[in-house]
Amino acid sequence: MAGEAGWSRDTWRAFAEMGWLALPLPEAHGGLGGSTVDTAILMERFGRHLVVEPYVATIVLGAETVARAGSDRQKAELLPAVAEGRLLLALAHGEPTSRFDLARVAATATRDGAGWRLSGHKAVVHHAQCADWLVVSARTAGAGTDRDGITLFLVPANADGVTLRPYPTVDGLRAAEVLLENVAVADDQVLGEVGGGLAVVEAVVDRALVLLSAEAVGAMDATVSLTAEYLKTREQFGRPLGSFQVLQHRLVDMLAAKEFAHALCYRAAGAMDDTTGSERARAAAAVKAETGRAGKRIGQDAIQMHGGMGMTDDMAVGHYFKRLTMIDVQFGNAAHHLRRFAGLS
Repeated sequence: MAGEAGWSRDTWRAFAEMGWLALPLPEAHGGLGGSTVDTAILMERFGRHLVVEPYVATIVLGAETVARAGSDRQKAELLPAVAEGRLLLALAHGEPTSRFDLARVAATATRDGAGWRLSGHKAVVHHAQCADWLVVSARTAGAGTDRDGITLFLVPANADGVTLRPYPTVDGLRAAEVLLENVAVADDQVLGEVGGGLAVVEAVVDRALVLLSAEAVGAMDATVSLTAEYLKTREQFGRPLGSFQVLQHRLVDMLAAKEFAHALCYRAAGAMDDTTGSERARAAAAVKAETGRAGKRIGQDAIQMHGGMGMTDDMAVGHYFKRLTMIDVQFGNAAHHLRRFAGLS
């Protein structure tokens, strides 16, 4: 995290060698054809060990979008390189004023001869500064929150007119503002149908919500374990903190919250591959709302039971809580998805 890139390419190559990058990708294009449950198991371990490599940006978001919407040629050119660790992707969809509304896209794409010209501002694009290609959404028709008229484009990260403003996020990962100024793209860089990009983004994000929740479950599990160990070893008033019944009760509540989030996460993971439309969306919204709520409670209780030291970077629980906080707000916090779930009922 302290390095300029914020992650290790050696570690990324090791991920490729172990098949982790290929796990959810189609077998026809160099992948292993794994299910959402398979990927959730991996993401849970990532969360437990605070993995900082761009797995979500490249595999869960970028490659999944290409796999869903790309042409045979686009898939053949990009996905095997992703699986081998030679190519990085980033999804540039959110904007400064879009909040959590996936349909609110102001970036524009206008016809220019045989191609297109893209202009706009994409916000908090995770790992954009290390990506080779950006998957950019822009309006080819409509305005505001119109569902129709959003198109996806493959844009080289070093293309003329693309400006990146990178920064570290609260949890120590990397993101960037992506500024597009009259960026030229060819027709063969359109990803999917012109004007039909929103449905693809919604499906990709719903699956990402479940996999981010799996990462959160792993981080919660580590936080509970660290807190239990601390209560066993830290003494106050001549006895271990864990001997105080009130703290035992709080620790049990943390464990119960983690276990419920864990069960809901894998139920939702199974639903991602077996359902579509509103049923898929309800499952994703439910687990994101619950993991956001549970992560906040577990993180706050862990910090409090660690005392003042829990607020320092020297204690691991602080890093886990930061990651849980950032997972909560990515693609919509707990309150947003609770409202979304209620609206889909």
